[in-house]
This record gives sequence, structure tokens and C-alpha cells, in this order.
Amino acid sequence: MSSSRNSTNRPSAPLKVVSAMDRLQQPAPVPSAGALLAVTALEKSYRRGEHLIPVLRGVDLTIGRGEFLSIVGQSGSGKSTLLHLVGLLDTPDVGEVRLEGQRIDDLPARSRDLLRNRVFGFIFQFYHLLPELTLLENVLSPLMIRHGAWAYWKRRKEFRAQALELIEQVGLSHRTAHRPRELSGGEMQRAAIARALAAQPEILLADEPTGNLDARTGRDILDLLCRLNSQTQLTVVMVTHDEALAKLAHRTVRLAEGRLQGLKEAA
Repeated sequence: MSSSRNSTNRPSAPLKVVSAMDRLQQPAPVPSAGALLAVTALEKSYRRGEHLIPVLRGVDLTIGRGEFLSIVGQSGSGKSTLLHLVGLLDTPDVGEVRLEGQRIDDLPARSRDLLRNRVFGFIFQFYHLLPELTLLENVLSPLMIRHGAWAYWKRRKEFRAQALELIEQVGLSHRTAHRPRELSGGEMQRAAIARALAAQPEILLADEPTGNLDARTGRDILDLLCRLNSQTQLTVVMVTHDEALAKLAHRTVRLAEGRLQGLKEAA
């Protein structure tokens, strides 16, 4: 894998306003040479009592650097399962996950933990903010985990400045001292995005990021993801059941009966 991974720097300037409708008019990026992420023949089943329930049945997918990919499908089709396998939150029964050509799903637990903290950023439908922490502390939490107590303490001013900059970029500078229970759904999702970006990930995995939001707030969140992708070349993989939102991505694939299909094939 690339030796420059840990030195990736995101632009510090505030994100420009680019609406979702503007995004529809923009051409897809030129694919980079080779896949950033590739999954091959992924299979996953879950046991329910005496029954084994197959969820994924041989999924193949490649994702290019800087791409915005949407994965659509009916509820229970395995979209979240696929995202969890790609992000090393779970392991496949069969198949491989590769990052820049190197297999990562079979790495030791410690190595997978490091990749989750340094390469992947996660956004969940239910936010998963820590209720006892302020917004600022939630955004700082990935850096606390990465560096450990002593190293974090020595660089706490630097990290705080970075976190405040991210919070400003998602429009929550007036909420830094608030706890999750004091935030709206849209504010909690913006906080979750800032937290996901704190460790400067290469790949952002978004699992139904607008699922608990009203239409207007959901569109605002998608506008933010589009800006992050177009202006910082952050690779985004988004799971959604909303096909209108999925169209904002560069490419959309569909999961049906545990298998991945292109939209033309699915039609």
C-alpha cells in the first residue's frame, strides 16, 4: 500500500458551496489507474436459530480513488453488510477485500483496527455519537484513540484546532460545547461527518446517512458529501434506499438477492 497514506492532508480552506443539483451537471472524474478498493466473490451468511440465512452470494466490486459510489437495494438486500465487510467491521465467509492490491480482510485484528482508524471513516444512520461527550470531544475521539493518552495530550492544542476547523466546515461552530441530546438530527449527522473526517481518512463509508432525516436536511447532508468528494477527492461509498439521492453519485450499483448488479443489468 502507498507509503503516503499517513501523510494525506486535506485542504484547510472552507468547503465551497456546491449544490446537489450542480453535482448532477458535473462530469464523473477520470478513473485513476487501478482500483483503490476491490472485493472479490464476497459471501456472507448469518445464523438464525437452526437456519443459515445467506445475505451476500458472491459480490465483486471495484472502487476507484476519488470516486463517489452509491449502493442501492431493498431493505434486507445486504447493503449494510457489504459496507461493513468493505470497512473491516465484519469478515466475509468467502472472498477477499483488497486495498491498493493488498488483501486486508485476513490481516491480524490489530492491523485491521489501525486501518479502520487511519484509512476508513464511517457515517452511520443512527449517528453513534457518544452521549456523554460534547460535539468537540466526539470529533476529537478518533485522534484520542489513534495517538493514545500521552501523545494526544502533548499535541492537544494542534488536534483541537484541527477539530474546530472541521466543525466550522460542517457549519456547527456554534454547537461545539453541546452534547448530542441538544442537537437536531441534521446537526448530529454533520457532527458524525466531522468526526469521520478527523483522522483524515482516504475512504468515507456512509450507511444510510439521510435515513433518519427529513428530505430537506437529507439533501443538505448529501450536498456536504458531494463537496467533500469533489473538492478533496475523498472516496465516498454510500448505501441508500433513496434512488433519487443515489443519482448524485458518479456511479450506482444495485444489490438484489445477494448479488451486485449494474443499473442497466438491474433494469
